[in-house]
Amino acid sequence: MPQPLLASAAASTASGDTAWLLAAAALVLLMAPGLAFFYGGMVRSKSVLNMMMMVFGALAVVMVVWVLVGYSIAFGDDLGGGLLGDPTQYAGFKGMLEADPDAAYPITIFAAFQGLFAVITVGLIAGAIADRTRFGTWLVFAGLWTVLVYAPVAHWIFDFSAGDHVGGWMANKLGALDFAGGTAVEINSGAAGLAAALVLGRRVGFGRDPMKPHNLTLVMVGAGLLWFGWFGFNAGSALAANNTAAIVFVNTLLAGCTGLLAWLAVERFRDGHATSFGAASGVVAGLVAITPSCGSVTPIGAMVVGIAAGAICALAVGLKYTFKYDDSLDVVGVHLVGGLVGTIIIGLLASSDVTSVDGLLYGGGADQLGKQLVAAGATLLYSFTATAILVWVLEKTIGFRVDPEHEVAGVDLVIHAETAYDLHVTGGARPHFGPGTGSMHP
Repeated sequence: MPQPLLASAAASTASGDTAWLLAAAALVLLMAPGLAFFYGGMVRSKSVLNMMMMVFGALAVVMVVWVLVGYSIAFGDDLGGGLLGDPTQYAGFKGMLEADPDAAYPITIFAAFQGLFAVITVGLIAGAIADRTRFGTWLVFAGLWTVLVYAPVAHWIFDFSAGDHVGGWMANKLGALDFAGGTAVEINSGAAGLAAALVLGRRVGFGRDPMKPHNLTLVMVGAGLLWFGWFGFNAGSALAANNTAAIVFVNTLLAGCTGLLAWLAVERFRDGHATSFGAASGVVAGLVAITPSCGSVTPIGAMVVGIAAGAICALAVGLKYTFKYDDSLDVVGVHLVGGLVGTIIIGLLASSDVTSVDGLLYGGGADQLGKQLVAAGATLLYSFTATAILVWVLEKTIGFRVDPEHEVAGVDLVIHAETAYDLHVTGGARPHFGPGTGSMHP
């Protein structure tokens, strides 16, 4: 092929990859309001606005912190041991704004894409401590947790060594596989949610008062938006519009489907009913588990991942009543447990038809399984410990939990001076029907 045609083909490929990454980033952004709807419907009506504000607040704070220092910690040159990137290297996106003619896409859109992963991860934690936290302290927590927990773990697993650049220990020294965030996003948020819930304590009336989802329509809408956005989350992590992205797209779709069916099957046999709440939860459980494994398993493997996650998570959400920890919206049961399932199952179901190794059930031995266990365990331990310390310090200094009477009254009204639903006539003359017309007159 003549040189001008080669250059034209390369430019076309780069443009296509850039367009896909732009679209994928927008899809991940949509997951934030999707999560707000999903969580908002799950809480009681007196705290729905606060729950949604926690997610939107995380979006704002985390992205600002990510540009200032988070991206550099996650993807800067390693400072030693594969633990931390240089926080000054890309601070404020320094040195990232000039176009690189040899790059497949602008580095700025990759950085924004990765920042939105951090947004979703922090937003997920909010569900574990719903109904009982101060909004201002939550915003402080969101910024600090991004720097102290999310960015380091992202460096461990997402930052690959290339040329003179040295990345994180999980990806490069250990050789663990995590295509789109089973460790950095799912296990990380689940372990953090558990730590925060334990430090802050149970809600007033937990185990005694009914705390059912107040609006299942919102839950279903939120689940649908999350599923839609998840295609950007997973397939976008291919970082190219290519065959890998296509396989990941299919795997993401299938795992959501089988996750839904497996959760409903557990509900039907255990409780006698298949519920809309269970359907929404099953979709999310399947998507959580396929997040790390979507680039490692075949479509049949993806269906197995979804079945395993849907069934196991449906059982795991009841653990909070057994062990009496108040994980308000089942972040532990779905994201921690689902993340563990999806990360570890790579060691069993990985296929060399899709990735670089075979798992145990494909004749690859137990080596990859061991690596996955180490990655999952290290993430869980670090996130739980660091989060517990951070939440404890914030509670003891500026206060993290609202007063009990404010919690009972409802955090929407106390913190935001708003209510989600105005169902009462607040003023004006009493209406009456006109004689013989059936019409209403003031």
